[in-house]
Amino acid sequence: MLIKKTLASAIAAVSLGLALNASAQAPAGYPADYAKIVDGAKKEGKLVIYSATDSKAAEPLIKDFSTLYPGVKVEFNDMNSTEVYNRFISEAAAGGATADVLWSSAMDLQFKLASEGYAAVYKSQEAAAIPAWANYKDSAYGTTFEPLAIVYNKRLVSADEVPANHADLVKLLTTKADKFRNKVTTYDIEKSGVGFSFITEDAQINPQFWDLAKTFGDIGIRVQSSTGTMLERISSGENLIGYNVIGSYAQARAAKDPSIGVSFTKDYNLVLSRVVFINKSAKNMNAAKLWIDYLLSKRGQTIISNESQLYALRADVTGHNTLGSLTTQLGGALKPIAITPALLQYLDQTKRLAFLKQWKAAAGKK
Repeated sequence: MLIKKTLASAIAAVSLGLALNASAQAPAGYPADYAKIVDGAKKEGKLVIYSATDSKAAEPLIKDFSTLYPGVKVEFNDMNSTEVYNRFISEAAAGGATADVLWSSAMDLQFKLASEGYAAVYKSQEAAAIPAWANYKDSAYGTTFEPLAIVYNKRLVSADEVPANHADLVKLLTTKADKFRNKVTTYDIEKSGVGFSFITEDAQINPQFWDLAKTFGDIGIRVQSSTGTMLERISSGENLIGYNVIGSYAQARAAKDPSIGVSFTKDYNLVLSRVVFINKSAKNMNAAKLWIDYLLSKRGQTIISNESQLYALRADVTGHNTLGSLTTQLGGALKPIAITPALLQYLDQTKRLAFLKQWKAAAGKK
């Protein structure tokens, strides 16, 4: 009798395990044959990601992804945006091992790679849930909705000095040049791919952009290749204001650093979206597909918003760091950078060099 009960219990346990495993094969609402992708990813057992997203921000996503797919080990390589591009290009040209997925804030460089045929075409199960401007031919997807920001030292910059728009920034730096001379910072656009992307978008949308650039030159703007360095120097008071800083990183720093203030501009406010694509020659193609779908899923987007402290792209994700909250705050001032061929304009070498020359002349960066 005892043997029968034990056997029955074992059968029940196995049945339960099979049921749980089956339910994990395909997320709710996905087609049944998605299980083949999950099974394929388990057999691959690995996913290699090259990313310009800070490891600290990516960690909650990797942890949750690993909970869903414990058989897939994630190798996450954190670099700056230019390094992501250069390393991948070099490895791809040599035919050696490289990333399965590239995920970067340098939207123009990501688009360049996708448009040159490095990206696999994969229609994500979540494609319908994101804005049309964030999907380029089912081969490159936007994953976040991150506003650029003016960041300032709250101890040394008064509330009435914080610019509400770009004209206010020019006026502030012109009328209080002595206070802000050598105290304003932005990205080094020669070294930072994402910084170059931001500034060229600025030049296209702001008719007075070159007046702003000249003002930067007049007060001796300081440039850095990373967001972290800018935030450190603003916090210490070495710099007072940072321009075009990635707002998600700034907000995360401000939450624990009382010296950091974050402001968005009400005339127009650029929004970046970290672009992700699958390497067409990915060794772990199935695992890469799981990652894309996970990043764009409501579950993944909720983690992006609440734990990674980036901004969610999906309209059905609620909370502070979301497209919805920003739309309520800034409305039509939000100008998301679309994933379109327009991103390539300043990657043409002749145009790039001409822009850099003009920027150096105006901003005083010899």
